[in-house]
Amino acid sequence: MRAVPKSGRALAGAVVLVTVLAACGDSSPAAPAQAPTELVLAIGGESEDGYDPTLGWGRYGSPLFQSTLLARDESLDVVPDLATDWSVSEDGLVWTVDLRTDARFTDGEPVTAADVAYTFTTASRSGGLTDVTALREAVAVDDDTVELRLERPQSTFVNRLISLGIVPEHAHGPDYARNPVGSGPFELVQWDEGQQLIVERNDDYYGEQPAFERVVFQFTGEDASIASASAGQVDMAAVPAQLAPTEVPGMRLVEVQSVDNRGITFPYVPDTGRTTDDGAPIGNDVTSDLAVRRAVNLAIDRQALVDGVLEGYGSPATGPVDGLPWYEPDSAIEDADPAGAEELLEEAGWVDSDGDGVREKDGVRAEFTLLYPASDSLRQGLALSVADMVAPIGVEISAEGESWDVIDQRLHADAVLFGWGQLDPTEMYNLYSSGQAGVEYWNPGFYGNPEVDAHLDAAMTATDPAVAEEEWRAAQYDGEGSGFGPSGDAAWAWLVNLDHTYVVDECLDLGAERIEPHGHGWPVTAGITGWQWTC
Repeated sequence: MRAVPKSGRALAGAVVLVTVLAACGDSSPAAPAQAPTELVLAIGGESEDGYDPTLGWGRYGSPLFQSTLLARDESLDVVPDLATDWSVSEDGLVWTVDLRTDARFTDGEPVTAADVAYTFTTASRSGGLTDVTALREAVAVDDDTVELRLERPQSTFVNRLISLGIVPEHAHGPDYARNPVGSGPFELVQWDEGQQLIVERNDDYYGEQPAFERVVFQFTGEDASIASASAGQVDMAAVPAQLAPTEVPGMRLVEVQSVDNRGITFPYVPDTGRTTDDGAPIGNDVTSDLAVRRAVNLAIDRQALVDGVLEGYGSPATGPVDGLPWYEPDSAIEDADPAGAEELLEEAGWVDSDGDGVREKDGVRAEFTLLYPASDSLRQGLALSVADMVAPIGVEISAEGESWDVIDQRLHADAVLFGWGQLDPTEMYNLYSSGQAGVEYWNPGFYGNPEVDAHLDAAMTATDPAVAEEEWRAAQYDGEGSGFGPSGDAAWAWLVNLDHTYVVDECLDLGAERIEPHGHGWPVTAGITGWQWTC
């Protein structure tokens, strides 16, 4: 337990020093305790694939070990990082970036335009999780100028400049993911897989120097993280909403707004016996009915999910991009309306003819399976609650926890409770574009609407940001009944947006709060160079 407002590790050293001085008869006043130079975090986020940005590391927050060309500040405005200036050609095909000349990798070599060109080229060919497929070529014009030339205009390409950490061409080998070399504020020095990762401050970093010489990331489960925090062994721990009310001596709860959402994807097409190339079935005769999808959306009390499952740490979700500049509020169904849901089902021919509480239509019962990862207690709570909410309208949902291996084989034929959330509308495009149907986890329900596709494509290729935002909003709902949102095709039933909750040492100031994306990686560390001890 922390009985005093200072890290136990620092105070322990101070107490020992005072005791030794007293024993030696030294009556001079002891020097004030110094703030700890080591920070211990239990915030999850171990990357099984390592820490190579060209394979996807850093896409959900700061890559930490590497620098990016641009960054987002606490207001989500785009600001320079490695770049000193950037511009886009009128046709949207050429992005020209000027680089600072004082950046060095941790092996002492300078960061050059050739390294930037190499990074983007490699990422575009790697098939990794950072989408750079629009890139035609990256060319170093001189030592500090690079041109990123695209195959087609892409309004969201700026997010690649924000998320893709720059790697050194001379040191990017097969073992790079385990031993990354970069120009970011910290350097990885030790990784004990499944246990901890230790990083040290990069004293040659060109930006604001972190206050900590060393940061230890502990990879512990939720209960163990809380126990470590209670014992004064960590300075910050991520906690799930269910444990957020737990009081931890010497620590405070920090709630951070996020676009980390949870929602249900519906198989959008009927079951015709079609399968993927891997033999996975496609289609569902219940969820392919618009009336069923809309009725489920109407029956769900999202505020009750926030209050009951999230313990109040979150907000109702009405779409995948709530509150972001490209969100369309008119697409939403915000208030639960079970009576309206029943009316929709009746009008569509779904009736309970045998009185067993479940509706039927043409011999098909209004029942379907909702899958969620068995290891995720939050999604389990949401799935079970949704099943209870829709039962009174005559729709039966069987919530089943399964491994991802099982879900991978069933996600095109059964509803799945997914988690998404990015500060980049590219994710919205991938979730709803018919061209992405069945591609990895994108558009698992095989949703397709030509009008929505047209808006998504227009948004993606727009060279005017205002036009792009207008098209993104129209894809959600165009005001005339069309759109992928619940007021249109209701291809998903979005449930909640999570607040990310952390218990933090009462003396650790995290600076200005930033809206966080989905919780993979360490999104909270985006502002770590501004963290300070205050007592």
